[in-house]
Amino acid sequence: MKKNKNIMILGTSSGAGKSITTAGLCRVFYKDGYSVTPFKAQNMALNSYVTKDGLEIGRSQGVQAVACNIEPQGYMNPLLLKPSGNNTIQIILNGKPFGNMSGYDFSKEKPKFKKYILEAYKNTEKFDICVLEGAGSPVEINIKENDLVNMGMAEMADAPVILVADIDRGGVFASIVGTMVLFEPYERERVKGVIINKFRGRKDMLMSGIEKLEEIIKVPVLGVVPYFDVDIEDEDRVTEKLKKEKNNIINISVINLRHLSNFTDMDPLKKIEDVSISYVDNAYELDNSDIIIIPGSKNTIDDVKLMKEKGIDKKIKELHKKGKIIIGICGGFQTLGKTLKDNDGIEGVVREVEGLGLLDMTTIFYKEKITAQYEGILKNTSGILEGIDGTKIHGFEIHHGVSFSENEKPITDDKFLKAVVKDNVFGTYVHGIFENNSVTDKILNIVREKKGYSTKKLKETFEEYREKEFDKLEKIMRENIDIEKIYKIMEK
Repeated sequence: MKKNKNIMILGTSSGAGKSITTAGLCRVFYKDGYSVTPFKAQNMALNSYVTKDGLEIGRSQGVQAVACNIEPQGYMNPLLLKPSGNNTIQIILNGKPFGNMSGYDFSKEKPKFKKYILEAYKNTEKFDICVLEGAGSPVEINIKENDLVNMGMAEMADAPVILVADIDRGGVFASIVGTMVLFEPYERERVKGVIINKFRGRKDMLMSGIEKLEEIIKVPVLGVVPYFDVDIEDEDRVTEKLKKEKNNIINISVINLRHLSNFTDMDPLKKIEDVSISYVDNAYELDNSDIIIIPGSKNTIDDVKLMKEKGIDKKIKELHKKGKIIIGICGGFQTLGKTLKDNDGIEGVVREVEGLGLLDMTTIFYKEKITAQYEGILKNTSGILEGIDGTKIHGFEIHHGVSFSENEKPITDDKFLKAVVKDNVFGTYVHGIFENNSVTDKILNIVREKKGYSTKKLKETFEEYREKEFDKLEKIMRENIDIEKIYKIMEK
């Protein structure tokens, strides 16, 4: 037997439910009294997280670590790929920028990264159980050579595999059988169970199909998980559950940037009953907004150009004059200024672009990337944040640019601007800003009062809310998956 137990979660496709299944099993094992860690060798996502020691990893691994009740750490995702402009990918290796490559060049260079992944994986040996997660489909036969994250990683970790399939998309039996057929024989032997995910309907109607499936693939179905509503941050870009219609007291519009990153910044707002969130692509969709959020961006300059091409910049300025609340986070904060300068070509060939000019500030991009958790105390608050001086805020930063101004008053004690408020405009580099209840309450209550509704105060922190959601997920896992079989699989 290995020093510790492990299990690997692969999916028949992207979006099959690997990340949420991994988080759910992490929670189950942790609640059963084991020390547990997640691990994903290679992740492609613009939704990232910064550890306490300033290392950048995929957001899903950060969430899974919290489900295990441990601090997120860099080893949990040693290779993070962040799509940039100009068909390039920024390579984050062991939490720090390694360089930019095309997808083609990265596929040729993959073998070089294997040693770093193995070194990172050694950190999991101090835990009782490691739950590994794959990426996309494990049988993309055109790019499977030198695989580092799916069956390649399962081989390196000598981990048994559970295959997760999404029935909601249709063709679930074909996707499972097709995946098994495309595995090499030695890979097929590693698959010890299947989980059918996102089922709507009566399970007894599915049983005859499951029996035939098990006859074909010679692998047991370990569970059928219903389509459920558990509010845990997603790995992928913008999911359908975030696309709400504007039909509530407070209507928030988020600009759906081409290079949108860290969309989970809006997650704390989703749980508030009188708030609706819509991701918008066109200027006319902003008309009924109470609050407009320009989110983070992996390529801020390109997204400024996109907003100008679509007339979104003019619409935001128009609504700003009408008193609508405008919020910019990270890259969105940079766009609120007058000028963005990229003298070193960090983001591409364009060296300078004018921002929206709602804040009198300049942003300059530098090669060094700032990745750090953040804690600060608000001061000099005015406008939409007036009266909350002395409030502690927390979050994290991920950005290349720094911003400065001779005229705008910073509302934190930092060398460069971290947060600015000017009348109905609020900009900050701090991801997770809405996890700070005092900031969220203050902004939302301005809208409530303006519309003639009573003010409210959030009753629990985002962390408390998320813990309840993890417990809901654990309950769903236990009720619909044969956990005892999974333990037996890990023993072999």
